This record gives sequence, structure tokens and C-alpha cells, in this order.
Amino acid sequence: MSRKYFGTDGVRGRVGEAPITPDFVMRLGYAAGRVLTQTDVKPAVLIGKDTRISGYMLEAALEAGFSAAGVDVILAGPVPTPAVAYLTRALRLSAGVVISASHNPYYDNGIKFFSAQGNKLPDDVEQAIEAALDAPMSCVSSERLGKARRIDDARGRYVEFCKSTFPTELDLRGLKIVLDCAHGAAYQIAPLVFHELGAEVVTIGNQPNGLNINDGFGATAPEALTLAVRAHQADLGIALDGDADRLLMTDASGCLYNGDQLLYLMIKDRLKNGPVVGAVGTLMTNMALEVALKKMGVGFARAKVGDRYVLEVLRERGWILGGEGSGHLLCLDKQTTGDGIVSALQVLSALKRSGMTLAQSVADLLLFPQTLINVRVPAGFDWLKNSAMVAEKEQVERELGDNGRVLIRPSGTEPLIRVMVEAQCADLAQRMAQRIADRI
Repeated sequence: MSRKYFGTDGVRGRVGEAPITPDFVMRLGYAAGRVLTQTDVKPAVLIGKDTRISGYMLEAALEAGFSAAGVDVILAGPVPTPAVAYLTRALRLSAGVVISASHNPYYDNGIKFFSAQGNKLPDDVEQAIEAALDAPMSCVSSERLGKARRIDDARGRYVEFCKSTFPTELDLRGLKIVLDCAHGAAYQIAPLVFHELGAEVVTIGNQPNGLNINDGFGATAPEALTLAVRAHQADLGIALDGDADRLLMTDASGCLYNGDQLLYLMIKDRLKNGPVVGAVGTLMTNMALEVALKKMGVGFARAKVGDRYVLEVLRERGWILGGEGSGHLLCLDKQTTGDGIVSALQVLSALKRSGMTLAQSVADLLLFPQTLINVRVPAGFDWLKNSAMVAEKEQVERELGDNGRVLIRPSGTEPLIRVMVEAQCADLAQRMAQRIADRI
């Protein structure tokens, strides 16, 4: 059964256009309440959100839908997506819901769900929610309606959780860090975490106004971070995205380090204390990481793009570490989902233990040049039916041979076709990717 509304990271779209409308989101809350809590005697869910102005409207709609299904609602306000995963687990709730479109502009928004265990929902549960959406919405009897309350200490609870993932024998004293919160969900929480661990913190992207999330700041716009690191003569820079489930980092020179490099650094650190059986990347993971891990005796598997699919493969294989080049990193012995703050702390603890810089730690990982071109297309566009594009892809693959690869995939969250070419030469990767993109 194909999914009609759920993409790779929940339901997402432009606010005011289907499906991100108040009436649909209310029905979604009702359907989710019926599916996710049918085995609970007293069901309750947590709702968190990022800083988009539309979050107020969608929060109210979700609350109404859950209440109509007889589900109590706990409102956490603006908190990172992984905070919802943690708090859902810690408070022993039936499910967690996040109102966020992650790295997208403010005019988009979305709804994503976590199970009682703090995991993103598997496909079959999302399909059950979609099936429930087709049924007429009703309402439980008045005495069974769900109640709503706000949790006042959500931020403090999550700050302490993040700090607990950092080794107690270490601290961040002596480090000056520039922290870019993307005007997003972590703007209050992230600075506290790093400050309370001892770092001198310079925060940018921490003045949300409902319209500026991800706008010129954060992991999708790291130029602000690199400039601030140099201007403040900081040791490191950390950039989160709008819902703080992924990160990029910079060193003192402003050089950027992506998720593949940070995952490699964490694996090297873990190997000092014992074997690492394997790690999971995605179809977009740089070939250099796969080659390097195999040389170190670490298995490697590729999942579909999306951290939820990385998580699925990790659980299937019983592995702990995985991630994406975009900065979604998973450390399942620390957190159940991708967490930008927790992942940054794992990198910082590795640097503290080794006494090395970021550049020194990943110097032996020479990434193959990649070019990624996003091409906006009409909704429902199927590139496999574009004969010119298919022919060009096959021709490029023949020319690259064993010295590169091509990946074409539709975005799961936006009407885009993503064309990625990886080659040993950057100019070659750029030319080849542009050739394919020009055929769309």
C-alpha cells in the first residue's frame, strides 16, 4: 500500500495548501489518536513544535483532533524534535508529535510522530493512520474527551538529558564555540547545554520571529557560522537546523565538516574502546566513507535516504552508529533518533579524548567530490518516464565506469528531483550532474 500523505519524514507541505490545513491536521490528530493509542487505557500524547508562526494554528488543530479521540495532550512548546522523542519516553506517554518542517522555509510546516519508545513510526503504522483518515471523523462522549495541559519544565528536562550523554569525567572548559540555532527550536536549549558543560558560547540564529527559521542561518546556510567563527576567533562552530535533529560543524579556520566526516570521527573514537561491528549510511553517503570503514574492519550498509530508514537498518542489524551527510547522525546508545545536540557532544567528547582538532581527526578521510543539483518539478513528476533523462543517466554511468556513481531520486518532502553525481574529480562530477539535470 503506497502512502498518500506521509513522506520520508511525516506529513509536510506549504501551510494553507493541502494537506497542511487546519481541518486536515485536526483529522490527522483524530486518526493518529485512534491508531496510536488503541491499546492504552488512558492515552496521552506530547506535542512539541519549532518556531514557525503556523505552529500556533496547527498545534490547536492537533489538540482538537486528539481530544475528540479521547486522548490527553501535553504541550511542550518550542523544543527540538529529538526532545519530543526523549520526553515521550521519559513521561511514559502513548506517542509524541512534532510540528515542524525541519530545514524548510517558514511557509512550510509538517507533522511527524514518535512511538512510545521514542522511535519514528514504521511504514505500516503510517499506513494505518492514512487508512483511518478515510473514515468519517466523530467524537467520543463528553466524559471521555481528552484534556490538555502544558509541561513547564520540558526545556530543563531535555537540557539535563543532553548533558547526561557527555562523559562525566570530561568538560568543555577552554573551548570557545559559536552555536548557530537557525532561529529554530533549539534557540533556548542548545546554548544552555554547551554553557553548562563549561564552554564559552557565542550564539547566533537565536532570535526567532516566526518567519526567519532557517533563513540565512543554520545547517542549511552555514556561511553565517563560518563568518562568526572567524570573527570571534572561536575554536569550533556548530550549526543546527530548524528542528535541531541534525548538524554541521566547522573548525577554527571556518572549514565545514559534514555528517559523513563527523560519523567517521565518532566511529574512530569508539574503535579505541572496542570493536565497531558496522555502521549505516544512505544512498547519498560518500563512497570514501564506505572504503575507509572497510579498511578499518567496520561493516557498512546503505539505507534509503532519510534518517528513519537508517534507523530501520541499524535495528535490523543490531548496530549503533549511522547517519547522513546532511548531518542526521544516530548514536543508539545515547538517543533513539537523530539529535543535533547529542551528536555534537559525541564529536566534542572524541576531540577532548584525542586532543586533536577536527581537521586532524578526519585528515585520513578524503571525500570523493559530489555534486547535488535539486531541480524543481511539477507534483507527481516521474523521472523514470523521461526517456531523455534516463538515456543521459545511462550514458554518464558508462563514462564514469568504476570511478564514480549516479543517484537520482525524488525528494520525500518537496517537489524536487535530486541529481547526485560522485566522481574522483570535482569538475567532472559537476559537468555530469548538470548534463542529467538539463534533461529534466
